[in-house]
Amino acid sequence: MPVPADAPILTAKAMREAEAACAIQGTSLSELMELAGAAVADTAWRMAAGAPILILCGPGNNGGDGYVAARLLAGRGAAVRVAALAEPATDLARAARMGWHGAVEPLNGRLAPAPLIVDALFGVGLSRPIADGLAVILGHFSDRRILAVDLPSGVDSDGAADWMPPLPANATLALGALKPAHVLLPTAAACGRVLLAPIGISANRTMRTLPKAPAPVPDSAAHKFTRGMVLVFAGPMRGAAGLTAAAALRAGAGYVVLDGSEGAPPFSAIIAESDEKFGERLDDPRVGAVVIGPGFPAGDDLLFDVEAALDSGKPLVLDAAAIDAALPRLSETPRKAILTPHEGEFARAFPQLYGSKIDRARAAAARTRAVVVYKGADTIIAAPDGRVAAAWPGSPWLATAGTGDVLAGACGAMLARGGDAFDAAVAAVGWHIAQAARIGPGLVADDLVRN
Repeated sequence: MPVPADAPILTAKAMREAEAACAIQGTSLSELMELAGAAVADTAWRMAAGAPILILCGPGNNGGDGYVAARLLAGRGAAVRVAALAEPATDLARAARMGWHGAVEPLNGRLAPAPLIVDALFGVGLSRPIADGLAVILGHFSDRRILAVDLPSGVDSDGAADWMPPLPANATLALGALKPAHVLLPTAAACGRVLLAPIGISANRTMRTLPKAPAPVPDSAAHKFTRGMVLVFAGPMRGAAGLTAAAALRAGAGYVVLDGSEGAPPFSAIIAESDEKFGERLDDPRVGAVVIGPGFPAGDDLLFDVEAALDSGKPLVLDAAAIDAALPRLSETPRKAILTPHEGEFARAFPQLYGSKIDRARAAAARTRAVVVYKGADTIIAAPDGRVAAAWPGSPWLATAGTGDVLAGACGAMLARGGDAFDAAVAAVGWHIAQAARIGPGLVADDLVRN
């Protein structure tokens, strides 16, 4: 389900730090809870559309948000009930509970449901999976509409653990900022539609969701070389490199050379050349990016071409086996480089990295001093300086052969224009997803490079 574009993402630790900073700057934690509860009330009011609402409150501050929402909903005349797992355990939650003057029912197997269930049990405060007994109780509400406050209860906020909630949400209201679990599988799929309530927290933008992808528009003085010249190395699987070259053109490059390809290129505008000219092309100062790896299995030929590309000092896009071939030298000299591994390629290249997908992508980027596009339905783009962009959701129609080759070409086109490699990768992933959304059902990789 969609998440807000260009929205901040905070880990649980960063969220606590942001809340503490608000308190220092004059916004108390009780005021933040009031703002959060008001956002929950507004969302529940719209989702319920006049139907009764049942709010499930936990003992922590997530439960406090639920009590505030219940009070505000009752003030609007909503038919709202509250059920609690336990007595409030924090000062903020206790104060919020005192503001709710209605009954508080026990959260047990005899609790009567309502058309809309608001899950305010744990949010980001959970450090272990939901206990089996509570999971069974929550499962009784699975046929109702569910609004989760911050996160569905039973989810690890930082996405490092793959706990799944016993009560997946139809909608999740993120408070102040998104959390990694909103954009990482498998938990992202359990959040339903993710909404963001800006409650006055100043979240840094080191991690964010993918921005909206504007169509690149050349300026009035542009010509084919200022728009970027891309050199694509072809391996034995010529079709893959052909897709890459075609994608570079379609994504906005002004000039594309396909080196080592036999036969006609997929577009007449692509310059196809023999291997003998690759050294000459690598010396061409107009080449803004080199793409190598699509359709090129590991072996001496690939290693030779990767070494030559590294020696050239050109900005690089490395895919598939070219990533492994380049690893020993990637961090030697600062260069603009984008790596585009899928899950299997990432595990092979970086076998000793742990944590969430975001953690692993960041560590790989820092190690290689390259931008890493860790592909998948929950693609993560990480820069060596720690910046992260999360591209959930992508398009399920991209799960077909050749689409990764297309993404490599798009990365080459964006990188060849100059500028920041991280921004180039973000733009390429956005273009890739937008193309897939435009085409829709039945997509094959060739469709992505045709109008």
